Amino acid sequence: MVATAQEPPSPYLRELLEIANKKKLHHHRYWHLLLHYRQNFLGGFTSEIDDPGFFLSEKGKTNPEAELNATLAKIFSDDVVGRSQQVPQCAFIARYHWLRKHLQFDETRLPVQNCERFEHWLNELNAASMTLIFPAAFMNNPVSMFGHSFLRIDQHDQTEQTSILAYTINYAAEVPPNVGIEFAFNGIFGGYKGFFSTIPYYIKVQEYGDIENRDIWEYRLNLSSQQIHQLLMHTWEMGNGYFDYYFFKENCAYHILSLLEIADPQLHLTDQFNFWTIPADTIRLLFRTEGLVQDIRYRPAGSTKLKRKREAMQSPDRFFLNQLTTDPSVAGQQGFLQLPQARQIFMLDLASDYLRYKSRTNKTLAKQFKAANQSILLKRSQIQVPSSSFSIAPFTLSPEEGHETARMGMGVGWRNDEIFEQVSVRAVYHDLLDPDPGYTPDSQIELGALALRHYHRRNQFRIESLTLVNVLSLAPIDSWFLGPSWKIKVGMNTVKTHSCDLCSNGNLNLGGGGALETHFFQREVYFLFGEVDANVSGAYDENHRVGGGLSGGMVANMTNNWKWRASAGYLGYLFGDRSDDIRISVGQRWTFAKNFAFRATYTHHDRDNEFLAVIHGYF
Repeated sequence: MVATAQEPPSPYLRELLEIANKKKLHHHRYWHLLLHYRQNFLGGFTSEIDDPGFFLSEKGKTNPEAELNATLAKIFSDDVVGRSQQVPQCAFIARYHWLRKHLQFDETRLPVQNCERFEHWLNELNAASMTLIFPAAFMNNPVSMFGHSFLRIDQHDQTEQTSILAYTINYAAEVPPNVGIEFAFNGIFGGYKGFFSTIPYYIKVQEYGDIENRDIWEYRLNLSSQQIHQLLMHTWEMGNGYFDYYFFKENCAYHILSLLEIADPQLHLTDQFNFWTIPADTIRLLFRTEGLVQDIRYRPAGSTKLKRKREAMQSPDRFFLNQLTTDPSVAGQQGFLQLPQARQIFMLDLASDYLRYKSRTNKTLAKQFKAANQSILLKRSQIQVPSSSFSIAPFTLSPEEGHETARMGMGVGWRNDEIFEQVSVRAVYHDLLDPDPGYTPDSQIELGALALRHYHRRNQFRIESLTLVNVLSLAPIDSWFLGPSWKIKVGMNTVKTHSCDLCSNGNLNLGGGGALETHFFQREVYFLFGEVDANVSGAYDENHRVGGGLSGGMVANMTNNWKWRASAGYLGYLFGDRSDDIRISVGQRWTFAKNFAFRATYTHHDRDNEFLAVIHGYF
């Protein structure tokens, strides 16, 4: 008969249950961490783990004591359990070792099982330290818009060059292939299962740095060998369970923090995130935890390497470089061969880097780019001189240097001859006029932004705007990099029309286009969008209008702290309320501290003119 807490099969199990009860081990923080229990609002506990097979008691998901008693009973058994189909001592090895430590098992009465699979896995990892890896945000994949977090298991005798061969601990949703529109719904509301996995680091670098062109930041953590062992034991037993994946809360960053709490239970990391978990916020939290981050390394994306190397070249060399990438035979022509050898080497190396990049990112012409690269490499092999090292600087600072992601603002303004005061709050994350350091350049993600106003003349308080989603991505185009710029906005604002002074208006705006970059001042990006715009409001004939048009503008970094944005556009509405709208907007931001900025904007919509000055604080 299988051992149970209700029917103890041996006197020794009875003793252990009594001792555990006296010590109240089921109340211990570490036990709650191992089972991922969270206290309910009205009392009691519920585990965030959603796999029934992770629990050895039928009540285990909500009853820490029942699960502890069932675990004690099961470790006497040879029955295989969990998804990994191992004996309990091995399947739930972190639980077993923690109970063994606190109850001081008599191994003559409770023999130790041989966990060969775990020991082989542990020896293969050869762990010496842990590094948290943060690939920057990737705007063309909804899952990666806020960045990603995972751990790298650094090995004994590892060097910076061999770190690429280390294993990682990754948490991600299991998403079926060719997923459609249901992806967003399932990702937000827990429709996918999330699993831990151990994957070689070079695969992740290829995925994030080479294919998706995301800079990678590496944070070496100050963990002892015992803490690392505890983390790995729990990672092993997490192979027996899954979580329902929630994109905004129980995501990669959240569950990586839960592993760090297993390593050091004095850390209270996940407690800091009650509603959403933004990966960049977790990085800042690690830096606020004294002594936890030991070292920082930067691994540039493939596109960053290409851009920085190309920037270092003079105009005549760029001419040769463009010729090399389209016709490798140029490397054998007299004009190229007359160049200094160091310049030839640099251009051949860069041409090879570019062609390899194109072969990875353009599947249609991959064979053509690989063949051209072979020709370049052949020419390079004829110059038997090593390449000089080249330091790659990031285009933005590391994420811990960025402003906090929540924002509150207080301001005053003028709208159509009327003064108002405004209070605004934004849940997350960053817009084009927010301070740039620490965030992906030319990107904007705003969720849950609310503005409340008081208009003086009419003495009226009202919800001025509510933004559910406001995402924009500018991808400057040049001869090497061709990518679309796009935007989407869903929310509510207040409009003035011929029939209504201030009316609430539901709005959906979609746009696609392109962008260009210049450096007349510090840096400018110009953009042009084709747009589709839909509105629902009592201010319009038939209560709606749908149309489209063009908009364009620029964002300009004048100095490190001063940034401008200007745009103009025309929208014509052909359905519902037949009307048109000329839109003009000019705004500037001045940053006077890391988490404080002043912003002033002017906007014009049809019959509506407004000026707003606001102080923003980030928290």
